Amino acid sequence: MTLTRRNFLFLQGPATPFFGRLADRLRSLGHGVFRLNFCAGDFAYWGARAAWNQRGGEQGLDNRLGAIYRQHCITDQIVFGDRRPVHRTAVAQGAASGVRNHVFEEGYFRPWWITLERDGVNAHSRLPRDAAWFADTGRRLAEPAQPVRFDSPFRVRAAHDVAYHVAGLLNPVLFAGYRTHAPIAAPLEYAGYMRRFAMLRLIGSHERSRSQALVASGRPYYLLPLQLNTDVQIREHSGFAHMGEVIEQVMDSFARHAPGDACLVIKNHPLDMGLMNFARIVRACGQRFALQGRAVYLEDGDLTALVQGARGVVTVNSTAGLVALEHGTPTLALAGAIYHLPGLTFQGAMDDFWRAPEPPDARLFACFRRVVMHATQVNGGLYCRSGIALAVDNASRALVADRSPLESLL
Repeated sequence: MTLTRRNFLFLQGPATPFFGRLADRLRSLGHGVFRLNFCAGDFAYWGARAAWNQRGGEQGLDNRLGAIYRQHCITDQIVFGDRRPVHRTAVAQGAASGVRNHVFEEGYFRPWWITLERDGVNAHSRLPRDAAWFADTGRRLAEPAQPVRFDSPFRVRAAHDVAYHVAGLLNPVLFAGYRTHAPIAAPLEYAGYMRRFAMLRLIGSHERSRSQALVASGRPYYLLPLQLNTDVQIREHSGFAHMGEVIEQVMDSFARHAPGDACLVIKNHPLDMGLMNFARIVRACGQRFALQGRAVYLEDGDLTALVQGARGVVTVNSTAGLVALEHGTPTLALAGAIYHLPGLTFQGAMDDFWRAPEPPDARLFACFRRVVMHATQVNGGLYCRSGIALAVDNASRALVADRSPLESLL
């Protein structure tokens, strides 16, 4: 069987060697590979491979992309995340020009998968918002194979990020028109991480003990796992400015409508930078809404254990919602998520959730998980060497296929 030769244009990827190694694999399979760098970090991680440089950021990008498509017969375009400003332009330009868009993102199911979809991810995913379709389609799919597991230490991810931003010191000279998509400057981000991780070294054991004691106590509680303020799911797809707003809204509703014997547990995200004092926000809202003794804030703790013991989980649109559904815990999603479907998440108002939480339909979730795993998830990782090698093997096969797994199901 002869594979159709395709021409792939790579745009911005994660701050790791993943895109470069994926490009090498596609080239070894006989496909054309092209690259457009937007900043010095892109340039550094692409290495000695041939590439063009877009020094003006978004300025003139649509015209330049159109010219590249035509001159080099581009058939496919590869991006990491569909909401970066340069990628919004590129995805729209690709769709208008008949170029297939492939969008990578962190996995919907973690930690041994990444997401790969055509056209968009998260709120822009082509996955239907139809519970009946998932039930019917999922019944016809086999259970996904067990993933190949790998260890991906945070220090490896951090080292790649630092290297990317150190290279970025050259942006004013080499890429003067570039404007980062990140809402927080790297030095401020790193300072926040160092301060919070130092704090966790001091109190982490105590926080985990508090979490374990709460679960073991048998006291009824609801769980609000926080997301990152910098997460595109919050910035682009939630309607909230930051998690402080979420905390206030959830605590207000809980105070007015939750059973009097229940408490609300608010757990911070493990990768939070510590730039917003959530403990102080929880204390202030606890006083404002008369929730002293009924609002518990945790900096650390076992999320799965907390989910399993909770009477219900409230999330905006986090993958923590998938953890809750997987364990049969009633779940309320405050914004559009791929799993926000009748039969999976609570479909009523938040005020009603506290007294009548409905557990997810286990059969429907099993069908949903089979479909999402089959259609969008790639076994592999973005940061460590073994995870990248695995992702390159699995993603390259999906990229060269005439139809994506989801298109075959639709």
